[in-house]
Amino acid sequence: MLKKVLFQLHWFFGISAGLVLALMGVTGALYSFEGEIMAALNPQVLRVESRDSGMLTPAELVSKIQAAEGKTVSGLWLDSRDNSAARVFFTPPAGERRGPMRYFDPYSGELLAEPSGQQFFGLMLQLHRFLAMGETGQQITAASTLALVFFCLSGLYLRWPRKALNWRAWLTLDWAKRGRAFKWDLHAVAGTWCLVFYLCASLTGLYWSYDWYREGMTRLLGDAPAQQQGKRDGSRASRSGRGEAPVAPPAVDYDAVWRSLQDAAGPQLVAWNLRLAPVAGKPATVFYLLADAEHPRALNQLRLDPLSGQVSRHERYVDKSFSAQLLASVYALHTGEYFGLPGRILMLLASAAMPLFAITGWLLYLDRRRKKRAILRARRGLVEGATGQKNWLIGFASQSGFAEQLAWQTAGQLQAAGLPVTVQSLASLDERSLSQAQNALFVVSTFGDGQAPDSARGFERRLLEGELALGELSYAVLALGDRQYQQFCGFARRLHGWLTRQGASSLFAPVEVDGGDVEALASWRRQLTALTGAAALPTLERPFAEWRLLARECLNPGSAGAPTFMLRLQPPEGATWQAGDLLEVLPRNDGEVAVREYSIASLPSDGALELIVRQETHPDGSLGLGSGWLCHELELAQALRARLRRNSSFHPPEDARPLILLGNGTGLAGLRSLLKARIAAGHRRNWLLFGERNQAHDFYCRDELHGWLASAELERLDLAFSRDQTHKVYVQDRLRESAEQLRDWLDQGAAIYVCGSLAGMAAGVDDVLHEQLGETTVTDLIEQGRYRRDVY
Repeated sequence: MLKKVLFQLHWFFGISAGLVLALMGVTGALYSFEGEIMAALNPQVLRVESRDSGMLTPAELVSKIQAAEGKTVSGLWLDSRDNSAARVFFTPPAGERRGPMRYFDPYSGELLAEPSGQQFFGLMLQLHRFLAMGETGQQITAASTLALVFFCLSGLYLRWPRKALNWRAWLTLDWAKRGRAFKWDLHAVAGTWCLVFYLCASLTGLYWSYDWYREGMTRLLGDAPAQQQGKRDGSRASRSGRGEAPVAPPAVDYDAVWRSLQDAAGPQLVAWNLRLAPVAGKPATVFYLLADAEHPRALNQLRLDPLSGQVSRHERYVDKSFSAQLLASVYALHTGEYFGLPGRILMLLASAAMPLFAITGWLLYLDRRRKKRAILRARRGLVEGATGQKNWLIGFASQSGFAEQLAWQTAGQLQAAGLPVTVQSLASLDERSLSQAQNALFVVSTFGDGQAPDSARGFERRLLEGELALGELSYAVLALGDRQYQQFCGFARRLHGWLTRQGASSLFAPVEVDGGDVEALASWRRQLTALTGAAALPTLERPFAEWRLLARECLNPGSAGAPTFMLRLQPPEGATWQAGDLLEVLPRNDGEVAVREYSIASLPSDGALELIVRQETHPDGSLGLGSGWLCHELELAQALRARLRRNSSFHPPEDARPLILLGNGTGLAGLRSLLKARIAAGHRRNWLLFGERNQAHDFYCRDELHGWLASAELERLDLAFSRDQTHKVYVQDRLRESAEQLRDWLDQGAAIYVCGSLAGMAAGVDDVLHEQLGETTVTDLIEQGRYRRDVY
């Protein structure tokens, strides 16, 4: 629950603060080397020629500058290193916060020309701190900086890998990923690389954003007693009030100030900054730097009387505690200067990368919205029709998606006749909706030997075991089944019988379809044409298209079992599918053969459709029709005929709820696509239980699964290799061993997805669930859509 809330807040704040942070990052990166860039652009202005006579004294400099400019000096900044020009600050006009600044030659006192680029970097600083919007912009940047702290901490929690000590899980980017998965990986991995820099920049940036934060940092890290700190903070606030006009310019004895500075600093003095108070009677402040300073901002501070030069306080950087040194170095930490040139470069790169997170975050958000809209469109049951027409209800019950597909195709035929149609799963159909319907068509499949599909079990228990007056209802049934089972179309027949007993009128005899029989489906279309006057659509069957075999790899060389292959197919143009969908393959391109269905093991973003197919061999040594065609006879680059089938009953949950995946053998295919979709969506609460014969040969996709496990995209992996010990161990056994964890995950809202053989693994898993959870709980899970199966 916590992870879900953090994820929602992460993207919500991201789409609101991301653009501001991107602008702050770019402008901060541009401003970070402002001094070097300005010096390179203005070598004749910002570089001066050193002289043997040395720099002029402060008194000489101020006298020359004030005479030349006609303004009162309020501050000086001189640096004897690198022959750089010095800076003079003039007293601000009444009502303004800062006065003008000019560069000058410290050897002559000559004022220098205005350097080019100064306005540009001034704008960058204004955008970085205030969005060039004054107080309002400062509040926005401050809130965005707080959001950046949250992004760093919540992002760290959301992507915390299972193997936290594995550096690859944190810092490596999987370049093989495509689409949403790659965007998510890029967002997370790049964020990990930049995490320390963003925390450093944001936690120090807040120092200038909020008074409460600055005061708290001062109390927490400073060396002075809290009471004294409060007094000093208060005095600073009173001095720096905006709009305060100087009562009278302060009188200064620059020679006395200079002597005090030289006595305090000694021969190691390389740079100093004199700041005069805006009004007379207040002490002056001098920040100075020594040659052996730990970093360029390791400044020492003097508070002195501007007339006598008497020092009232002297704070040396080296005398401070480590925490107080950090507090004094807040700007150096913010820019990375605290760590020298490498720190500045790394902070520059991290700041410049800030738009990457805004872009990838927005792309992930838009992709999520787009998928949600597609799901809503796909689930929208109401199709508008002609005014005054009676609504037709089409109810479907599907295990593999075929019945749902036919239900929507049937809706299309009725819509073509101008009839309003509501398409609804039997799982969501209640007594009220059914009793109010006047015309209904039921497209239902039978699962196994006469059972209702998982999604329709609740409907059968709620309605078919009771009574409901349906004397006004006219209906027809399209029944899908397999004649190899004794109770062929058993659920559809029970539904038909119940509707008749409730007084409903059958429009025509139920149409029973054996394994997708084309003639039976054509009969259904003809009956609808005769009933509604709607011309039958050209075909209810989607046409087969040409796919091409790109690659085929044996996944279990040396296995004692049948060889199993991973096939990569090139989709035709425009083909798309979702995790959980199926591919129907026409063996040997023969239109007369019953079609073979395979669970899809990949996503469209992978660039190819992947299948996991086991080679079937008959007792006489001949190869299975479908598997023989795909695994043996089909040549690389050769075309095969296939079509996609939507299987919405096995699509992954839309939310971030935990997911328990169970499968054996080639059933891994469907589970693999679900895992890929979950990982692409950023959902990491995934638990896979997989079984095969021998771990040495039959551990399909071993490296991929271990990679997901290491990166915590797969939270748990339980394996059951039946032949690796004297007693056979199966997936259902591993599930029974983890019964406590199973109940814990289910309590957190987990869903269970099973893919594999019905007779063995799936039936065993179902038995364990009933054994450990009870009949009522399993039934509730099915009705809630939290227990889903794609079995064969």
